[in-house]
Amino acid sequence: MTDVRMPERLSAGDRVAVVAPAGPVREDRLKTGIEHLKAWGLEVEVLPSVLAGHERLNYLAADDKARAEDLRNAWLDPGFAAVFCARGGYGVQRMLEYVDFDELSAVPKWFIGFSDITALHEPLNARGLVTLHGPMAAAVEQLGTAVGRQRLYDLLFEPKSVTDLLAPAGARTVVDGVAEGPLRGGNLALLAASVGTPTYAPPAGVVVMEDISEDAYRVDRLLTQLLRSGWFTGVTGLVIGDFSGADDSGLVNAVMRDRLEPLGLPMVEGAAIGHEDMNLAVPLGLPVRLDATAGTLTALFS
Repeated sequence: MTDVRMPERLSAGDRVAVVAPAGPVREDRLKTGIEHLKAWGLEVEVLPSVLAGHERLNYLAADDKARAEDLRNAWLDPGFAAVFCARGGYGVQRMLEYVDFDELSAVPKWFIGFSDITALHEPLNARGLVTLHGPMAAAVEQLGTAVGRQRLYDLLFEPKSVTDLLAPAGARTVVDGVAEGPLRGGNLALLAASVGTPTYAPPAGVVVMEDISEDAYRVDRLLTQLLRSGWFTGVTGLVIGDFSGADDSGLVNAVMRDRLEPLGLPMVEGAAIGHEDMNLAVPLGLPVRLDATAGTLTALFS
């Protein structure tokens, strides 16, 4: 098993960088989000490509190489204690060929994001680095929600103060049992899209899944792709987060159960992880203990 490496906790006065590996960023939302980070005593620097725009493709924050270069520069700069993604959207997969994950993972540093950012979490977690799946710098609704904002703060500044990663919202038991292993996963669509690519990193441990605007039949297709590829071979437990903006949330829940219950793995659903306003940050790559019967997910800090 790959050794787990956790970044040093943040302190007031630390400098942090904001990058945009995926979609375009609204300046007003970014400004509001940064105020929350500054309230923690952090000094925030926005990298050049965040607000640059793409010459032809308006669904990207900037050119692929420029976004990858800003990520590298922020990560390798010893003056930055953390790298926050501005937002998700789409675009990370386009820049993966320009990212040296061995180089980045050799420098433990807090990296925060979710949704499309799953494509960056996966290869970093596979190399043993703990990263944070949680609210991003321009996610003003999520940073504006006190419980979620406090969780993110705690994991960055006082990580060992966080015990049950599902509290206070909790989760519902689907399949009883207990599972342990590194926490992996993220956005379902991105997990499925990585299969067969150079950065493909099938998990071994407890998996969390979330998504947005994926109707029931598409969730079925994504899960079926993962099942047929053998993706779940090393998975020990399942944490199902929010599947926001679906056509029929009840049908989505039925699909999740239909496809995943037969695995017989300890499983909970309804975790407050995903695209809703309350998005509880979780440390991907960190060993955890899922007690599906009790509906708890315990962080196993060394």
